Amino acid sequence: MVERHTDGLPFMKMHGLGNDFVVVDERATGPCVTGDVARRLGDRHRGVGFDQLAVVRAHGDADVELLFWNADGSMAGACGNATRCIAAWEMARRGVDRLSLRTERGLLQARDAGDDLTAVNMGAPLFDWAEVPLTEDVDTLHLPIEGNPVATGMGNPHCTFFVADAEAVDLATFGPVHEHHALFPERTNVQVAHVVAPDHLRMRVWERGVGLTLASGSSSCAVAVAAARRGLTGRNVRIDLDGGTIHIDWRDDGVWMTGPTAHVFDGVWR
Repeated sequence: MVERHTDGLPFMKMHGLGNDFVVVDERATGPCVTGDVARRLGDRHRGVGFDQLAVVRAHGDADVELLFWNADGSMAGACGNATRCIAAWEMARRGVDRLSLRTERGLLQARDAGDDLTAVNMGAPLFDWAEVPLTEDVDTLHLPIEGNPVATGMGNPHCTFFVADAEAVDLATFGPVHEHHALFPERTNVQVAHVVAPDHLRMRVWERGVGLTLASGSSSCAVAVAAARRGLTGRNVRIDLDGGTIHIDWRDDGVWMTGPTAHVFDGVWR
């Protein structure tokens, strides 16, 4: 991270499969990010632009703590691709191959998976309606919404539709309608996916507070879990997103997500 400037806020720009982030290391700057700062930084015309903003802090029982903001200034409970990107950067900075990260999801573990890939355990998926959360007690495997979607909690709420062809869906229209569905009190991420093979899915994503994104780590975890629960795939799958390919392995200890990361540049926002 660049050193602190008195006339601006230092940041890093990163992405995972085109899902892009601004990262602010508050260990160097001190507390500085608010919802308003996140919203102004997230403006792709007048700010820097990002899908999510991640804040890095020190924490007593973890190597780092992470907080996440959406581009509209709202907070997100999880951001898988940003977690991987920061884990890769921090492991390289420390010269280690494993790292612990404290997020709203709890204490997550990351490791260097080799071949320029980073793996993060995103924790156990949540299936209870109150934990997703939903507004009423319904079957999360078969929501009472046209299209028969699945609800999954991965720190963020997720609504997954299995369709004949994910690329044929007008997600720019379909996404916001379901993001704001009355069944989701905190809004929801929306995914459309189709099965390519028992270990292979094609997925596209609309993220709450952001819109269309090229990839989403927590959404990828949710889709893999939903497909396995439905009996459409096994628990270890490859998922092709608009921005590239990620691998998800739903194990007894949580949902492991493995994929590439990129540190694009450092800058100062004035």
